[in-house]
Amino acid sequence: MSPTIETTVEFKDVLANQHQQDCFDVTCQEVLEHKESIQVVDVRTNTEFKGELGHIDGAILNTLDDLPTKLKDLDKSKTTVFVCRSGGRSTQATLLAKEKGFTSCFNMQGGMLAWNELGLEITKA
Repeated sequence: MSPTIETTVEFKDVLANQHQQDCFDVTCQEVLEHKESIQVVDVRTNTEFKGELGHIDGAILNTLDDLPTKLKDLDKSKTTVFVCRSGGRSTQATLLAKEKGFTSCFNMQGGMLAWNELGLEITKA
């Protein structure tokens, strides 16, 4: 049973984050399915964003270190999914966004490692 969360997108599988009880995860497949109607924010470094694992096309790069000052530039009315390499930094980013008033924000479970493992399309530019 999925938890009740205010969201602008109907995710089928919202999962409790295994490390943080106040954070919820969505799968890579859900992110792919809703990519055009959500805000994907990658919190890795610029080098990682352009590196071997690539990034999700259309993702906004806001490193975790810069995120506290960059959150004001994001659209709070859109569902936001945070992404990193494996899910640790993006969990922190999701919690920070919730503290700053984002009501529909999620962590992408498994990060770009899981995205690549599934063979989903990446951009490296």
